[in-house]
Amino acid sequence: MKRFQDFLNSLAPQIKEFQQSLYLFCRNRLQLISLIVVLILIFIAIFAPIIAPYPQYIMDETNPKDKLQAPSTTYWFGTDELGRDLFSRVLYGTRISLQTAIVAVAVSLLIGVPLGAIAGTIGGMVDEVIMRVTDIFLSFPPLLLAIAISAFLGPTLENAIIAIAISWWPWYTRLIRGQAVSIRERQFVRAARAIGTPMSQIIFKHILPNTLAPVIVQASMDLGGVILTIASLSFLGLGAQPPMPEWGLLISTSRTYFLNAWWYSTFPGVAIFITVLVFNLIGDGIREVLDPRTRKI
Repeated sequence: MKRFQDFLNSLAPQIKEFQQSLYLFCRNRLQLISLIVVLILIFIAIFAPIIAPYPQYIMDETNPKDKLQAPSTTYWFGTDELGRDLFSRVLYGTRISLQTAIVAVAVSLLIGVPLGAIAGTIGGMVDEVIMRVTDIFLSFPPLLLAIAISAFLGPTLENAIIAIAISWWPWYTRLIRGQAVSIRERQFVRAARAIGTPMSQIIFKHILPNTLAPVIVQASMDLGGVILTIASLSFLGLGAQPPMPEWGLLISTSRTYFLNAWWYSTFPGVAIFITVLVFNLIGDGIREVLDPRTRKI
């Protein structure tokens, strides 16, 4: 019992710091609303097949007699050209967009963060090689590079994730490298080198933990950008494929029926707009909390 109490006491500073950060984040009403919306989106992504009113119409099953029905009490978002409930499909599209965005950002982090830390800590020829390769990737617009890679690998959602990760990792590498160059000259890193600490431990125990704040901010803001990029690839036919209800693919399919069925493209577009907006606001809020220079008193 005493050990458990000591453990709780040791966590007291971290709990207090978390409470203070949460207060700083939530005192901005816009950021608080964004956080609530993100939690709702996560809930929808997890339970989409359960809360969807017509789960049978999410994928393959069709209902031709109700095709292109306008929004009503029966079909809240209307139906598509095959009579499938658009509300159910947009709900399920939340799961696809969030899942693919998280995976793409995670893969980018796994590639970019270690490379940036190694380049910034070791320096010399290693730094030059890594950063010149990074510069090559950065010389291409991310969306254009993702399109080229997706076209080469083939039009699937998995290949779109790979394409986005390949085009996104250099930004994390450059960000972490700049942080590592600054941290490697601090006294605690010099002390670790002086006592013969292996370079791998210096990188992963001393450098990386002190570079997480900007990475968290950048990753939270990039989630919205990745969702938009995935939708763009699907819109061009290089991402999700029918009958998958991905938002960009829904908008792409709806182009033919835009004049007669405005709801078909409107509701997936609104879903993309809201999701990208709230993730950008969340990123701004996290940056304000973690960076005292941008914090509003």
